[in-house]
Amino acid sequence: MKKILRILAATLALTMPALAQADFDTKAKFAILMDEDSGTVIFQKDADLPMEPASMAKLMTIAVVFNEIRSGRLSMTDMFFVSEHAWRTGGAASGGSTMFAELNSQISVEDLIRSVVIQSGNDAAIVLAEGIAGSETSFAAMMNELGEDIGLADSHFTNPTGLPDPDMYVTARDLADLARYLIQQFPEYYHYFSEPDMEWNGIKQPNRNSLVELGIGVDGLKTGHTEAAGYGSVISTDEGGRRLVAVLHGLTSMAQRTEEGRKLITWGARAFERVAAYPEGAVVAYANVYGGSSASVGLVGKGEVALYLPRGSRRCLNAQVNYTGPLRPPVMQGDQIAELQVFCDDQLVQTAPLYAAESVGEGDIVRKATDALKQLALGWL
Repeated sequence: MKKILRILAATLALTMPALAQADFDTKAKFAILMDEDSGTVIFQKDADLPMEPASMAKLMTIAVVFNEIRSGRLSMTDMFFVSEHAWRTGGAASGGSTMFAELNSQISVEDLIRSVVIQSGNDAAIVLAEGIAGSETSFAAMMNELGEDIGLADSHFTNPTGLPDPDMYVTARDLADLARYLIQQFPEYYHYFSEPDMEWNGIKQPNRNSLVELGIGVDGLKTGHTEAAGYGSVISTDEGGRRLVAVLHGLTSMAQRTEEGRKLITWGARAFERVAAYPEGAVVAYANVYGGSSASVGLVGKGEVALYLPRGSRRCLNAQVNYTGPLRPPVMQGDQIAELQVFCDDQLVQTAPLYAAESVGEGDIVRKATDALKQLALGWL
């Protein structure tokens, strides 16, 4: 049974300002701004509505490639063949973003990665997909499998390029979570996203993310555009002492995309402060343990549970803890068994996993009998 523990959080209410979005808006149809480390949602606008990903879908392509490298099934020096399909669909003749890869040539995985990230090369993305999985269709299955593992519940991918397909969709929230996954899981490769340009076949092309060159700390990640969807971008910066991830989509021009992205990421870096909700080791709540040596187990965060919240806002926080219970022993210290959800004006603004603060073994016969009577008489409280 799903259990919900309401936390009155009087201490929180006295020390934390509320999440307030009234002082900021964006021309983007879809937007979200997150703290990269904690996942705190700082701003959102239709962040859970489906949208066409355009070339921002290539972030999932790159996630699959990085996973293949980490698993040892792929290396940066592997050479992949440029098929006629990749050349025609994603090359110069297609009229889209391209690496200008030559038909029947071979290109290293590292150069293909750089092209996808910097130039948004459709030909490079297809070459990677065919080299890894044999076809775009098979590669798309890998994209969706990894997306499920990451927790992208509202996205579906059908190709590695982001070229229009009615069956392909994402949400701004899923793209932000995908960006966080790439940043956290593959820091050794993150530098590719901030490279200013790339030259291939004698053609030098700048990084399509124009924010990289503005000197405001932006160092990634991806832009996208189709006629139907408009202009979008996935942005990250560590300006101001913490890393932020932003997604905007549905804008009308490259200039508008740059300006709206700059405004959102700058506002996020300057208008918020870090507030420690619970210090490391502090018990957030207690979960019931049926038939255990103790009737309950303390729940703690992994280190400090912290939020970034607006400066000088009115106060409105409340929180709850969700877990499936009652728990049954043995419960081991460090087991993830619950989730803290923090709300402001009934809007979910933060989730954080909670872990068992100590181990709870099997209880004696008296404890088991007492718990059985409690469950029979009252249900489990």
